[in-house]
Amino acid sequence: MYPIYAYGSEEQRLNYLPKMAKGELIGCFGLTEPDHGSDPAGMITRAKKVGDGYVLNGAKMWITNGTMAHVAIVWAKLKDEASGKDSIRGFIIDTKTKGFSAPEQKRKHSLRASVTSELILQDVHVPETALLPNVEGLKGPLGCLTQARFGIAFGVVGAAMACFHSAAEYSKSRIMFGKPIGQYQLVQAKLAQMLTEITKAQLLCVQLGRMKERDTVTPAQVSLAKRNNCEIALEIAREARDILGANGITAEYPVMRHMCNLESVYTYEGTHNIHTLVLGEAVTGLPAYR
Repeated sequence: MYPIYAYGSEEQRLNYLPKMAKGELIGCFGLTEPDHGSDPAGMITRAKKVGDGYVLNGAKMWITNGTMAHVAIVWAKLKDEASGKDSIRGFIIDTKTKGFSAPEQKRKHSLRASVTSELILQDVHVPETALLPNVEGLKGPLGCLTQARFGIAFGVVGAAMACFHSAAEYSKSRIMFGKPIGQYQLVQAKLAQMLTEITKAQLLCVQLGRMKERDTVTPAQVSLAKRNNCEIALEIAREARDILGANGITAEYPVMRHMCNLESVYTYEGTHNIHTLVLGEAVTGLPAYR
């Protein structure tokens, strides 16, 4: 919804957003490609201007909801007719359009409840009205990713909290050597560290949210929160699994599910290492990834 809201025409907003808000239409966001993830500028998906619209060819990968979506936002390179240079543009595509297919990615060990798909575009013809008119270049999709990363920074704290509470309750009932394992200093140290990191992450989210409300937050600050909170959440999930012992890998407890999912979250919407470099550039002014 965000790219249509931020970059679409008023007609596009009125046509899609109310239905998407009600759940009558499901959307997906197509940026990542099989060979171009951290470097989206290298994308090979192309759009070609034709008389009554555009024709798109290419493929996208790891697209959430792609198979079940009614609408796909697809980013592609389009040659500017005036300058002859390529520019990245966004298109709203009806997934029933001829030449569009979205096979689901099966055999996942992480995010198993989420539909993950490939988007295949073979001579997909869209009308002129499919083009998002109010953005050009990478700032379009990257602006969308900033919104997604903001949400991830909050979501992973919830996963960390679930793991912490599960481990804390388990530690009070699991008896070993005649007393609850939660009475041992080693376990208490783990729980204290978990609580400390969760509290710091919560405060980071609160401040980030306040800055977003004031429209003062920067992409680098969102990267900082996404990077930090994903890292501490994954570490907390691993520590919680350790406290639960063998029970930690069973479906009776939520810890292993969160741990497997967080392994993906650690990578998607910008890998941990890429966010590290984003912060490095913010500090030094020197882009290490170029």
